[in-house]
Amino acid sequence: MNGTLPKTMKALVAYDKGDYRFEAQYPVPECGDDEIVIKTEGCGICAGDLKCYHGNSTWGDETHAKWVRPPFIPGHEFLGHVAARGKNVTAYEIGDRVIADQIIPCGECRFCRTGRYWMCEPHAIFGFQKENNGGMAEYVRFPKNAVVHRVPEEMTLEQALMIEPYSCSKHAVDRADISIEDVVVISGAGTLGLGMITYARQMNPARLIALDMMDERLQKAKEFGADIVINPGKEDALQIIRDMTEGYGCDIYIEATGHPSSVVQGLQMVRRLGRFVEFGVFAQQTTVDWTLIGDNKELDVLGSHLSPYCYPYVIENIANGKLKTEGIVKTFFRLEEWEKAFDYATGKYGDFKIAFRFD
Repeated sequence: MNGTLPKTMKALVAYDKGDYRFEAQYPVPECGDDEIVIKTEGCGICAGDLKCYHGNSTWGDETHAKWVRPPFIPGHEFLGHVAARGKNVTAYEIGDRVIADQIIPCGECRFCRTGRYWMCEPHAIFGFQKENNGGMAEYVRFPKNAVVHRVPEEMTLEQALMIEPYSCSKHAVDRADISIEDVVVISGAGTLGLGMITYARQMNPARLIALDMMDERLQKAKEFGADIVINPGKEDALQIIRDMTEGYGCDIYIEATGHPSSVVQGLQMVRRLGRFVEFGVFAQQTTVDWTLIGDNKELDVLGSHLSPYCYPYVIENIANGKLKTEGIVKTFFRLEEWEKAFDYATGKYGDFKIAFRFD
């Protein structure tokens, strides 16, 4: 093995929902012959991390099988430098700056064999399973099948931490299949919604509209390329959209909040034969009027999961400035401060993205 690793590291370890613990002497992962281990540079906190901590469906409920496998180290929005590599690894050198897709495809299931690796049946994911620990630790192991990408050294950490979320944003917008004639509504102007806005701006739709309940987020949405911003808590968003579309409604609605009210709003707002893309991660079940989807409107309803084949484009276009990232990451915490970091990551103090920085 090239590279020498310490025996222990600092890590945040999830033992159960609501039972996360900072550990100063957690074992450093071993590096297999076909693997690399990175020294973590930074790790963002995703809404999915918060919902997992509070006990969402990944822990199992009446309709979902338990998917998480504790004890695990959370975090999937991370990157770092190669600290060790196995004897069979030739593509990467010690010190290379790298990031990996959130999913670790098996390479053998029907989805992997047909190039749809992001829906891999075993579904090994960084940051939710003890076999695939995430980035809220000083070191992370990349298994043999990890989908690894190089990150330019000149890219700031604040920019690089947007690679994973913006790749998910890109996939959601790609699912929407936007044309220059479309009136597009993106509901939610948090980090992922902003990633959708700055990418959708490149599609040059007829109108690009952002919805959010927080005015400061809407201001950022305007900076990132939205033509129109609406706060549904202060304005009648449905009527505004209908008025600007001769009563028809928007052509495309992308749901990026994970809140039931946004789903209901979107199904009312999108026109007949329109397209609804669901991206948000939900903390609770959502009930909708399926007659709107079927008999009333004949909608195309599409899901969006992870970020297949998106990293190279996102890395290139964050680096060249075409995808805007300014002001998204402003506050960093040490791992020991994880409880405060999780509190800030709710957004209640005005931050878009909270992250851990590792020295």
